Amino acid sequence: MKTAEQIEMMLERILPRVTKPGRYTGGEYNQVVKNWVDIDYKVALAFPDIYDLGMSNLGLMIMYDMINKHKNLLAERVYCPWDDMEAVMRERQIPLFSLETKHPVRQFDMLAISLPYEQLYTNALNLIDLAGLPVRAADRDASYPLVIAGGHACYNPEPMSPFIDVFVIGEGEEAILKIIGVMRAAAHLDRETQLRYIAQIEGCYVPRFYDVVYHDDGTVKAITPNMPEAPKKVMKTIVPVMPPPVTDFIIPFVELVHNRAPIEIMRGCTR
Repeated sequence: MKTAEQIEMMLERILPRVTKPGRYTGGEYNQVVKNWVDIDYKVALAFPDIYDLGMSNLGLMIMYDMINKHKNLLAERVYCPWDDMEAVMRERQIPLFSLETKHPVRQFDMLAISLPYEQLYTNALNLIDLAGLPVRAADRDASYPLVIAGGHACYNPEPMSPFIDVFVIGEGEEAILKIIGVMRAAAHLDRETQLRYIAQIEGCYVPRFYDVVYHDDGTVKAITPNMPEAPKKVMKTIVPVMPPPVTDFIIPFVELVHNRAPIEIMRGCTR
């Protein structure tokens, strides 16, 4: 596995040859960089599309701000590269890396993927593969980062269930901190045991703990738990009090598709 230092050296030669190299440099105003050796748990926050689209995602901003406010936790950003950069990364065996410190995703404790809409499914699979992780959850043991997903598209998790360890159904601010707490306490345990603890957290759907039966037309007939820790019905998690708004927005180096600073004033439907 290439180190962060090796990746930085390779980027110095590669970036002048790709479009919009600012997508991959990091170093923007208001980014958060912490000393890795002082951190107990490290999270790679991933948006499965290019920097130009992912940087304006409010959900990722909220998670980044919230996690990094904890002194012993760290969150760094990961986006999909554009075609030319991906080709070079695969040719030179450069794994997907974080913007802040250039550490490979493989060195993080958790890969948290935002899935706001279904069109990003294939991008998410490519992101996992480019990170050097087995794409299927069944092939990842505790030596790999825990792969979780959240966002609107996770309300129907079954299409992505073979690939994700944990889906967070609903609002994720409290759930992700609970998952991190479990993983820190259970770091010495195998992945299945870790997931048994996570399955007991409200809003957490662990696909491997459920048997899914389908109708002839491919629609879901029944979903039955196969582990006592897995609830029969996973209820969406709702944050009763909205978190403080993000104020330290990261200022991008390249023009974004949605070039604005979003402010959350409410959640849910008023009807």
